[in-house]
Amino acid sequence: MNTSRRKILLSTLFGAGYVGLRALATGIPAAVLMNGRRALADGAVACLDRSKAQFVILNTSGSGDPINANVPGTYEDPLITHSADPTMVATQLKLGSKVTKAALPWSTLPQGVLDRTTFWHIMTNTPVHPKEPDVLKLMGTTDAGEMLPSLLAKQLAPCLGSVQTQPITLGASSPSEGLSFSGQALPIIPPLALKATLTSPSGGLANLQTLRDQTLGQLDELYRGGATAGQKAYLDSLINSQAEVRNIRQDLLSSLSSIKDNSVASQITAAVALIQMNVTPVIAIHIPFGGDNHTDALLAGEARQTVSGVAAIGSLMAQLAVAGLADQVTFLSLNVFGRTLGPSNTDGRQHNQNHQVSIAIGKPFKGGILGGVAPVAGDYGAVAINSTTGAGGAGGDVIPAETLASFGKTAMAAVGVDAKVIDTAITTGKVVPAALA
Repeated sequence: MNTSRRKILLSTLFGAGYVGLRALATGIPAAVLMNGRRALADGAVACLDRSKAQFVILNTSGSGDPINANVPGTYEDPLITHSADPTMVATQLKLGSKVTKAALPWSTLPQGVLDRTTFWHIMTNTPVHPKEPDVLKLMGTTDAGEMLPSLLAKQLAPCLGSVQTQPITLGASSPSEGLSFSGQALPIIPPLALKATLTSPSGGLANLQTLRDQTLGQLDELYRGGATAGQKAYLDSLINSQAEVRNIRQDLLSSLSSIKDNSVASQITAAVALIQMNVTPVIAIHIPFGGDNHTDALLAGEARQTVSGVAAIGSLMAQLAVAGLADQVTFLSLNVFGRTLGPSNTDGRQHNQNHQVSIAIGKPFKGGILGGVAPVAGDYGAVAINSTTGAGGAGGDVIPAETLASFGKTAMAAVGVDAKVIDTAITTGKVVPAALA
């Protein structure tokens, strides 16, 4: 990567004057570095519930992966087709207090992760690949056509004090998976580009110590002369020591230097590093779970990628735990559509606009199954959800057509967004309390 491109990417990630890197090097929030005494005088940036704020890693696919075919809630009906591969055998697992069955790979997740995992049976109401951006906009139900990841980012950035509000996409298998923010398309930043930008001898991480010293010198000039005793004490409590900066630099350089490609594993490594640097509240990745598998003999590809996909989620959770971030990061998934489930689907699956499974994993969620499936339009589709119990079936107060919007509303509620703000941001559906811890 040439120097000019590196500088552009550094500026994109860390803002004018590399304020994000300066925040990382000093421990002082970017808002304070950017706004000076005014930030100190104003106090905390507007945030309704900082205690609930979470970073969000969003897994999204425009391929319409068959993740919906082998999860809890699809094993009650014997006519639903599952791969016969031995790696996909139906296996008992526990979600919170509920004992259920799913394909074997899901049972390999640690119980502590399963206790925070909610499987949502929802419908996206489209069978068209290029409609992925519309699904992320919850099919026309968001204010000003904003995407769900951007709605989340706008609310979370003030609480987390991130360098930028805009989400970052690390992995996209097609243009339809690119995100937008306030109507503007956002760039895709592959892991290799991130590595080249930050780990080179002239990259951001190599200069943390120098940035720390420069910034603290400016701090003396800008703040201390006019700061109150309380404000000075606040700044002193935030400032990283030289030893802390060395540890931050070494840990991040080691992590990012391990990136060899733009694979799922590299996306996960990059996502954790970006969260550690507090660059953005929301990061999008792509974990394949079978892809566009119209012709998939004996569902072998689906089986293989379900194994690798669940393993990737397990790896993400393990890396977050090692980084001390297990309680601060929520994993969400939302794909353009799911796949057909009926008896004819032994050598591939077709598009299913009536059923898609989203997954929510994190401290704000409790283990369980939201809704379910039943025969619909010659195959299977999502059923209504009882928002109090989470049960699926007739009489549920969240009809299938509103399950997508309800997923979005519940995700926003989980990270502490005010109810009135949620209702303005997403115009239909309702928060589902049964999903929340």
